Amino acid sequence: MKLLLADDNDARARALAQILASDPGLEVIRLPIGVALSDAVAAHAPDVILVDMARPDRDALEGLRDLTARAPRPVVLFVDQDDPEFMEEAIGAGVSSYNVLGVPPPDVKPILRAAVALFHRHQRMRDALLLSQRELAERATVARAKAVLMRLRRLSEPQAHRWLQRQAMTRSRRIAEVAETILRDHDPQPGDTKP
Repeated sequence: MKLLLADDNDARARALAQILASDPGLEVIRLPIGVALSDAVAAHAPDVILVDMARPDRDALEGLRDLTARAPRPVVLFVDQDDPEFMEEAIGAGVSSYNVLGVPPPDVKPILRAAVALFHRHQRMRDALLLSQRELAERATVARAKAVLMRLRRLSEPQAHRWLQRQAMTRSRRIAEVAETILRDHDPQPGDTKP
């Protein structure tokens, strides 16, 4: 697992890197000073990002929000002080694990593994939700196309469905794609200029 470690405090970053280096399954990359986190993520494509903030920094949090929106991956955030409001903002920004880090730093490997597992679970749930939404939208499109066919061709609902199936097989396309074509050609929406 490739881990990108972002921490402005060199001593703290060295301590964390030393703890992490004991795991041969981890490749630790330190964020060079002056390099933007998004640039380092693009260059190294880490599996997980560990960000250590001495204190809550809302500007840095906005950077994380942009990053997780463009390139979702597990983000583990360590802060020195507990701040429930900032924690809520951090999780809303895509942070997978929010932790208050003491001195000396704890063994962070279990925290990283838990963050990765939570991230992947969240991604699977998100993907399932998007798939369900797409399927529902396609069903609605097919239903509208059947209504158009029933009106224009005077077909029953089962006949309209079979007509769509045959067209999909003939054209080697999905039924939803054929339905979209029917709607585009024969069922203009309000605001369309097509008669």
